Amino acid sequence: MQKIIRFFWRLFLGLILFSLFLVFLYKWVPVKLTPLMVIRSIESYQSGSEIRINHNWEPIENISKNLQLAVICSEDQNFLIHSGFDLKAIEKAIENNKKGKRVKGGSTISQQTAKNVFLWPERSWLRKGLEVYFTFLIEHIWGKERIMEVYLNSIEMGNSIYGAEAASQYWFKKSTSKLSQSEAASIAAILPNPRKYKARPASNYIQSRVNWIVKQMGYFGKLNYEIAHVK
Repeated sequence: MQKIIRFFWRLFLGLILFSLFLVFLYKWVPVKLTPLMVIRSIESYQSGSEIRINHNWEPIENISKNLQLAVICSEDQNFLIHSGFDLKAIEKAIENNKKGKRVKGGSTISQQTAKNVFLWPERSWLRKGLEVYFTFLIEHIWGKERIMEVYLNSIEMGNSIYGAEAASQYWFKKSTSKLSQSEAASIAAILPNPRKYKARPASNYIQSRVNWIVKQMGYFGKLNYEIAHVK
């Protein structure tokens, strides 16, 4: 019995050390492949479709500040001030759940980054628990600027399209550094379901989201927001 306990204890410590190694590694090394990319490739292979991964890593200084601001306005407006988890959004979700209302997904950019880089998309208590763990680590080890950089380089932004540069080239035939405010908002608008929605031509629903995001970007602009200065 003691041997079994010792084995699992060593296994647990090994997994902790390995997870810390990965987090520290990705603090500096570009994330070229994520679990979601692998899963999508397997799904394509099983369906007989061509396996494609359209992904180009770009440092954050090459990514349009319009896009950085657009995803914050669209996905996580408290990104700059929370420590990885939006407690107000969680409280609101709990209240809505008690009232029997539909609960809107409230994952922060930090949580989405942790899930995209280290975990799998399936909903389960195990994955959610690991998501909390990795979110805590990247918030304290990476900081906001690196989280935003990895997020914008790894998130799914279309069918087989990952990251800001690939999305910019696919949707607007230009580098991510050249995105206008409305173009950046168009990409941010499809993030809730990038395999279903299109940045262009935009449906009425997506265009309404684009208009809303652009307005929100104007509000944030008045605060002289600069992601490059956030550590």
